[in-house]
Amino acid sequence: MRVGMVCPYSFDEPGGVQIHAIDLCTELRKRGHEVSLIGPGKSTEGLPDFVELGGSSIPIRYNGSVARLSFGPRTKRHLKQWIRDNQFDLLHIHEPNSPSYSMMAMAVAEGPIVATYHASASESKILKVALPFLRPYLERIHGGIAVSEEARRWQVENLAGDPVLIPNGVETSVYRNAEPLAGLGTLEQPRPRPRLMFLGRFEEPRKGLQILLEAMPRIVAEVPDVELLIAGGGDIDALVERVRKLGLSVCVGLGPSAKPSDAHVRVLGRVSDADKASALSASDVYVAPNTGGESFGIVLVEGMAAGAAVLASDIPAFEAVGQHGRSARLFRNGSAEDLAEKAIGLLRDDEGRGRLIAAGAQRAVDFDWQTVTDQVEQVYDTVTVKGRKVTLA
Repeated sequence: MRVGMVCPYSFDEPGGVQIHAIDLCTELRKRGHEVSLIGPGKSTEGLPDFVELGGSSIPIRYNGSVARLSFGPRTKRHLKQWIRDNQFDLLHIHEPNSPSYSMMAMAVAEGPIVATYHASASESKILKVALPFLRPYLERIHGGIAVSEEARRWQVENLAGDPVLIPNGVETSVYRNAEPLAGLGTLEQPRPRPRLMFLGRFEEPRKGLQILLEAMPRIVAEVPDVELLIAGGGDIDALVERVRKLGLSVCVGLGPSAKPSDAHVRVLGRVSDADKASALSASDVYVAPNTGGESFGIVLVEGMAAGAAVLASDIPAFEAVGQHGRSARLFRNGSAEDLAEKAIGLLRDDEGRGRLIAAGAQRAVDFDWQTVTDQVEQVYDTVTVKGRKVTLA
């Protein structure tokens, strides 16, 4: 099958939807499908050859976050040429509501079309206003997929559709087989200290890092040798200053040059996918203090697959992935006090933490890409018609 896939967000900035689209295309190609993925972006560095870049994008606040989007006459021409040249059997559009390549694809294409909704879009005032004008294009979707109950609920309430619930996928073997990150401890003792980890853009309030930092003084008081790893993008100097104002010691980077080596907070900054898996593998507890704006907890699944116990805020998306406390420990959203209490409990209780890790590892299997792609292919089979191609509207 020839599949055209559309991503609205720039490949120049890492993000969940971009990673999802690339990973799904990779798995589909393993199964013999011909796949082309289009979206904004300039740099081909680190991208597979099936990605077709659409050039520059601009940052726009959308659905509670800032996304780099591309639109306008040039985007429209590029999309039309891509559709015309490839003769796709099916078009798979991610986030068709997003004012970028995805929304444009809905406007210019017709035929077998599948759409995946990653976010609930409930926070987008622009979309609420534009929805009546978009509905005729959204009705061209023959197969709807939602990655979470939140995203599915939005489709049902606003589009009267009946989308299939298929979660985001994770290459669980990458995390399961990752070696602990070098430079944290000695070779003989890769986990010399109890270790927490945070992963995310630390300047974005909804990622909740400030809540975790506010909890750290109490955690340090109860578990004096604890270490918090912080991986993600942002202003490292500003973060170091924030940490010091809380009376916590902090170092930046790995190895002998990162001083003091016994700091309670270690800032890694941006890390590669391989180092992310290794850092999770080296951590006892992965903490996800996100305050909202998440429709799915992909980072929770990554932590589970890497063998870390997961401690997450009780937002709906995380409750669902964590099975309401069975495979992830939950704390009250926004409560540094409850976060600290739950983190201390996990760090002190080796047996209980081990049970949670085992439950998380089992839960991660549900999100393995092989399982997820099987379900996506079933949706493809329901909308494709022999001899019918994707054409320009």
